[in-house]
Amino acid sequence: MPNLLLYLLVVVIWGSTWIMIKFQIGIVEPELSVAYRFAIASACMFLWAWVLRLPLRFSPRDHLFIALQGILIFSMNFFLFYQATNLLTTGLIAVIFSTSSILTTVFNSLFLRRVPDTRLIAGTILGITGIGAIFWTELSSFSFGSGSGFGLLLCLGGTLCFSLGGIVAGRNQAAGLSVRGGTAWAMAYGTLLLFTIMVIKGGAVNFDPSFAYVSSLLYLAVFGSVLAFACYFALIARIGAERAAYATVLFPIVALSLSTVFEGYHWNLAALAGVALTLAGNVMVLRTGNKVSN
Repeated sequence: MPNLLLYLLVVVIWGSTWIMIKFQIGIVEPELSVAYRFAIASACMFLWAWVLRLPLRFSPRDHLFIALQGILIFSMNFFLFYQATNLLTTGLIAVIFSTSSILTTVFNSLFLRRVPDTRLIAGTILGITGIGAIFWTELSSFSFGSGSGFGLLLCLGGTLCFSLGGIVAGRNQAAGLSVRGGTAWAMAYGTLLLFTIMVIKGGAVNFDPSFAYVSSLLYLAVFGSVLAFACYFALIARIGAERAAYATVLFPIVALSLSTVFEGYHWNLAALAGVALTLAGNVMVLRTGNKVSN
């Protein structure tokens, strides 16, 4: 599959998943909803790998890195974002998540001991300024007791986990691990951690049989997890984590559009300027690498 098609699939699918997450919040605890999502996704990915006769057996050392990938991307990342959907609109959450491209580039520069490009520094400043503009009202009265302020912290934590997880995934691809086989195990490890969190919290294991919950769960598991992550990790294997993260630049365009229609998000000048600055910062940072190709 061409890189450009992989890129577009990731953008469109992940850009639409934020509104679907909203339907997961309610009767079922957030960590349990994420666990259900990745339990289904993991089973699908194992089946996919088995049908294609892809490797599913890895060394103990490889399993450690696969488990780390699962903890960062398939449990803590989504657990934090699911919690944030109670406090922020999904469109704004997607805007914050788009800064993962900046974090990925910065982490790659640090871990590879490279001096950051001046465009990377300028782009980072633009991105942070954009987030500040969007959340100016919340930030001006920020406190840990503020729902929106705490939502911002949750989103930043989830974004950090995703960026670090992408770097671990890049390591796993470089080590020659099967994308689908490794992802199947990573999802399984993430699911195990989430169920462990439920046990520690003493929460009840329940399920919401409503159409909205079940349909959104299946969409998130099959399209948002199996298909989208397969495409994203394939991009990491082909073009590297830094360039693959370029896909997150367009997430807010899809997510904010859906948020406007379904959540009644109201645009103002500060929000428009903040989104523009955030996108410009992402683009500037990622232009330090090569463009996505066909």
